Amino acid sequence: MDIPVIVISCPPFRGELKPNAAAVTASASTTSMARVVLRFFTFFPSVCRLTRLIRPTGDYGSYVTALELPTREDVERARATIGDRLARTPMLANRTIGARLKAELFQRTGSFKSRGALNKMSSLSEEEKRGGVIAISAGNHAQAAAFAAAVEHVDALVVMWQGASEQKIAATRGYGARIDLEASGPGDAFDRLHDLIEETGRTLVHPFDDPLVIAGAGTVGLEIEEQAPDADVVVVPVGGGGLISGIQTALAEHPTIRVIAVEPETSTALHTGLEQGEPAHVTPSSIADGLNAPFAGTHALEICRSLERVLVTEEEIEHAFRMLYQRAKLAVEPAGAAATAAWLAGKIDARNPVLLASGGNVAGQTAAAILARP
Repeated sequence: MDIPVIVISCPPFRGELKPNAAAVTASASTTSMARVVLRFFTFFPSVCRLTRLIRPTGDYGSYVTALELPTREDVERARATIGDRLARTPMLANRTIGARLKAELFQRTGSFKSRGALNKMSSLSEEEKRGGVIAISAGNHAQAAAFAAAVEHVDALVVMWQGASEQKIAATRGYGARIDLEASGPGDAFDRLHDLIEETGRTLVHPFDDPLVIAGAGTVGLEIEEQAPDADVVVVPVGGGGLISGIQTALAEHPTIRVIAVEPETSTALHTGLEQGEPAHVTPSSIADGLNAPFAGTHALEICRSLERVLVTEEEIEHAFRMLYQRAKLAVEPAGAAATAAWLAGKIDARNPVLLASGGNVAGQTAAAILARP
């Protein structure tokens, strides 16, 4: 079904600017316009379930429209917001692989995801914090959202689904979050998320399609710029597109660095969305489960529309996984090996590449099975 485009001319903002530029207190006139937009999203529930970022409230808090893209200044502000609560992850050179590795697997909760979650959580209004937050993930974002909620003393509910890793469920609970396991799979989980938001009024901490989450992820790009000033390419694994959107936002004006997106051939949310010009549902099935997003975010499709894109096979991911374990001594998850897979397969044209090792939350059985294969 074709979705009509509604263009709304909003009156000038007259509210109070909070420390985070995306967090504002709306005037009565801007609140009225938000209600108009909300009616549009309610009329088209499929769009509503992709991006639930607008509410009919007098206090926008962290809510922004899906058309507002983060800037380099937002990324720098995110770094200041996060402060020393998260680590600056190391940049590791490896001769065998022939590239430098940005080791985000050493970040709190085992992946880059804690950057965006903490920036988002820190930007909530006091009213939003009292109302609690909700997130959806069967993996790294679940743990990151739970961690960030604990840091900010916010009650968190995380929607996961049946069959999710028991290890990741336990880790998420370990940070103090409550888990909802009513959904039978990823598709049903987004429907369940929509219903719970309506029932509870909790604030959504989206795993990838939120400017504050994207800005937080973009702090990885700021560190790369400082740690590898001679880099000519940054290779980024892509699921829903939050990480690459943040890094591209941080590095867009850099005179020499190109940002390249890598997806598994069996999980092409960004590639498919860019081909179709809108968020498109896919049925991902990669062993790199951290990249198995059912769709790419609207922000990612706008920010990444001109970027180079590479697809890698399952065999290439597993080969890179083994190389990172055996030669770089990095216990990555399969998703964290995707950028290295593209490089080792000869699909990246670069002299001084930086490869994102985005996370290290992998079940022992999965790692053992991949390492045992030739």
